[in-house]
Amino acid sequence: MGSSLPTRREFAIVSILLAFLLFFNTKTNKPSSLPLTNTPFSHTNVTLRPQNDLQVAEPRVLDTQLTWGTEQVPETKILAHVPGWTIFDRLYIRKGVIYVVTDDPTLYPDAQFMFSKPMWVLATPEEAKKRVPTDKDVRIISTKEAHKMFGTSATVVDGVTFFINDVPQFITHYYHWSAELWFGFWRVYSSLDPSITAEGNTTLPPAKHLWFPRIDAFHWRDYADMNQWVVRSSFPGVTMEFIDDWRDRAEMGRTFVFDRVVVADRSSAMLAFNYARYQRTAAAAFPLPGSIHWWQPIRNNVIALAGLDPEVGGGTSSTPVITYISRQDWGRRMLLPQDHDRLVKELYKLRDDYGYEVNVVTAENMSRVEQIELAARTTIMMGVHGNGLTSLIWMKPNPRSTVMEFFYPGGFAHDYEYTTRALGMVHYGFWNSEFFTSPGVPTPKYVEGFQGNEIPIDGAAVARLCVERLSLNVEVDD
Repeated sequence: MGSSLPTRREFAIVSILLAFLLFFNTKTNKPSSLPLTNTPFSHTNVTLRPQNDLQVAEPRVLDTQLTWGTEQVPETKILAHVPGWTIFDRLYIRKGVIYVVTDDPTLYPDAQFMFSKPMWVLATPEEAKKRVPTDKDVRIISTKEAHKMFGTSATVVDGVTFFINDVPQFITHYYHWSAELWFGFWRVYSSLDPSITAEGNTTLPPAKHLWFPRIDAFHWRDYADMNQWVVRSSFPGVTMEFIDDWRDRAEMGRTFVFDRVVVADRSSAMLAFNYARYQRTAAAAFPLPGSIHWWQPIRNNVIALAGLDPEVGGGTSSTPVITYISRQDWGRRMLLPQDHDRLVKELYKLRDDYGYEVNVVTAENMSRVEQIELAARTTIMMGVHGNGLTSLIWMKPNPRSTVMEFFYPGGFAHDYEYTTRALGMVHYGFWNSEFFTSPGVPTPKYVEGFQGNEIPIDGAAVARLCVERLSLNVEVDD
């Protein structure tokens, strides 16, 4: 009987085939290096990779240096700019000073439109002059000067960095963080991809680093704990550095260079024409090119972490959701008690007569997830001017999407009005039974009674406008 064991020749053939397959697999599965401008950023596009796919096939030296040797220092490139918001490639820092390297400084705006001294923002001409940066804050230097100062290389801060050149003054507040700082950051950054889709798909890579050179690690969170949710859901892998880290880097006496950095500077943004019009720093970024769906990647990632589908709140054939955010237990800026009661009665009558979903809530009694979930489903959001209306940024823009804001008669502020319109939704301000909308909004004014607890509102007028808004632009979804 012949042996069933393989012969030497068969062993050799099998060994050659295995070696060929291993070689082919290594070559075809080697991960590529994706440029900054075309990495997809959308939770709908994320694909989990096997662990070994994250490793390179061959050993190599980790390259953390931008080296030019005896050649010219690579110049700083400005990709987008409006006062207070600037995107740079190859922005340098050394010993706590920011350096723009260029042999043609006429191509760059004056430093005060990009950076300011780290000081509290007080709205007087004298204080504004104090915030103008000096050579101790930022310098625009030639490549020759840079070579003499930096030597032959710089250490790379890789990926995309969001750089907040602000003191804590406006940081620890849900509205100022999310609807000003985060709003402005993403609006200026999204100008690099004007083709963001209605589904929120974009070619922009997520931010990799978040730097606060003027703030310690304890003073960026808000009392409602919403800032943290917005950051961690927008960019789950982001790393953060604070004033102590900035000092560490300065004391090292070495030169660092950003791959790409988006700089936010509140004081500089206050020099913009749009800030003068709307008193919102994010407004300065909107003259830049962009998609009408610019906010959807952030909105989708935030509500996804709350467990919702990105399409929630979309379309116009589903049951409308009316959400009244009450401040009656807050102790400041409240409706007249009888007017609050009448408003609630009128809203519940809409529920009974038209089948609308009506929610009367107090934000301070809701968890972060509950606030985001409800806002994402809401068709019409309403309430007295206040922080609770910030969650309108999680609404899904559609032809019926509306925000109604109640002011003391004669008073007005652009905070939520501008934010609503920036998302492509409709805002109405109310003075009791009178209401107004863009472009016919009044001049901002904090009248006596604006912050008080006797704000009147005509609940019947609000209900009638709700029916009018929900009866318009109705279409059948596919």
